Amino acid sequence: MIVTRRFFPYFVTQCLGALNDNLFKNILLLMVTYSQVDHLPISVNLFVNLAAGLFILPFLLFSAHAGLIADHIDKALLIRRLKLLEIVLMACAMVAILTHSYLIMLLLLFLMGTQSAYFGPVKYSILPRALYEHELVRGNAWVELGTFIAILVGTLSAGLIVDFDPQGRLSAALVFTLAVIGYVASVMIPSVPSISAYQKVKFAPFSGGWTMIKEVKKQPAIWASVIVISWFWFSGATYLTQFPNFSKVNLQGDATLVSLLLLLFSMGIGIGSLICGRLSFGQVELGITLLGLIGLTVFGLDLPLAVTSLEPHSGIAYSAMTFITQGEHYRVIFDLFMIGVSGGLFIVPLYAFIQVKSKEGHCAQAIAVNNIANAVFMVGSAVLSMVLLGAFSWSILQLFTLLSVLNLLVLIYLIWAFPGFVFACISYVIRHLYLRVKVEGIERLVDGRAVLLVNRELSALERMILQGMSGRKMFFVSDNHQNEKGFNAWLSRHLHYIVISEALESVQPSIDGLLMQDLDAGDWVVIQDVEFHVLFSDMKVQPKQLKVTFTADDILSFRSLVKVTIA
Repeated sequence: MIVTRRFFPYFVTQCLGALNDNLFKNILLLMVTYSQVDHLPISVNLFVNLAAGLFILPFLLFSAHAGLIADHIDKALLIRRLKLLEIVLMACAMVAILTHSYLIMLLLLFLMGTQSAYFGPVKYSILPRALYEHELVRGNAWVELGTFIAILVGTLSAGLIVDFDPQGRLSAALVFTLAVIGYVASVMIPSVPSISAYQKVKFAPFSGGWTMIKEVKKQPAIWASVIVISWFWFSGATYLTQFPNFSKVNLQGDATLVSLLLLLFSMGIGIGSLICGRLSFGQVELGITLLGLIGLTVFGLDLPLAVTSLEPHSGIAYSAMTFITQGEHYRVIFDLFMIGVSGGLFIVPLYAFIQVKSKEGHCAQAIAVNNIANAVFMVGSAVLSMVLLGAFSWSILQLFTLLSVLNLLVLIYLIWAFPGFVFACISYVIRHLYLRVKVEGIERLVDGRAVLLVNRELSALERMILQGMSGRKMFFVSDNHQNEKGFNAWLSRHLHYIVISEALESVQPSIDGLLMQDLDAGDWVVIQDVEFHVLFSDMKVQPKQLKVTFTADDILSFRSLVKVTIA
């Protein structure tokens, strides 16, 4: 998958875009901070904060419009147009950098943020069209890895470039060259035509965004995923923003130690994303999100404890090299790295889940809503940090502890807003830790087509396994689940059942119609008794839409190797 034309040109394009965004932004901030300060009409502090705000503002203003456009145009064509726009902007940036026109560079930063806001929805919505469903988690993992490495490289290399060439010649040439290479890579992306009917897209930044949010909220599972992803960006933005002061005040380090913290955090997220791809076994596994959330909480709580256990240091500030040579710092290093790893495990399944669960032709709009929420949460992160650290005189360690405690509230919210998350977690444990379920033909099981499973009466355990394997909503057709007790009754209440009985047949809507609706939506319908197969034998369903046979050998045997064969 990685080196195929379906993925690799897109991967290079998005990595270079993230790299150029961060490189240009950090070059601008460093040039303003360390050179030609007297030429600014405003203070340096105001300029820096204004730059941060102007880069985020377009995500609030233009994400809704960007989502509509991405759902109604060839996605590869849209990417190429956006990369051409980046070349134009970076050509202007070359002139601004060489002439030290800082206000023009500030305007260009806003325009780069606008270009990124339009790229965001198509960046994620192209994946479910370009990749097979069993490749989706792995594709998202590589995207997250590439994005955070690009952020890291852009952030770190900007300081080296400005220090080596204060006049900006190298900076100007580099940002333009990266934009050109990004466009060349985008030309290689295969066409991905829109599947939505053509409609004129109206630009309405506020009303359009609110309308799109209300549409996404009609799908509670997707809305819950959006909120939880935004929490990740809230938490991540808080860590990244506080790293400079955390390094100086709590770790007694210099600027190179800040770079080490960024490296640990970013590489951790990238490695965690790849681990998530391995643990998913070709499926969207929300159970891994719980593992990531637990890691964020445990290692986030241990980090302040590890720092407070350090011996006071009154000598020369630690550099990155001297810091890692001290054995007492290993616990801090491990905690920071594992916070990043946990973040990767946490976020990748959620992005893949949105891509799989979004209505056909509406994926980019769901991603646009996610980007709006991300921007709001990141602004909230800055506000909360200023209030707690400033007005309430909290320490950075107290702030980090609060983040870890709030993870528990996020878990409670996720369970409340999306009960299916509980089933996904339990099913993952049963299939991969308790029974070690092995699935043959997984690529056919999750290829997006409708599935009708005809089987005998299913136990609670089998239903949990099926629910987790599907990666999407399932409907169980039954006439006796209302008589179940205990755990089976609880499970039945939270699963989707179409109840069949002679008493209800006269008042219930057409079962054929219900099943056809579910199958057309790409959902699974499990008929629990073979007799029902006879009852629905006159269903007008095309054979190519169905996969009918499901067999499971020794599915209830303790710790046996379960073989699930899809015919």
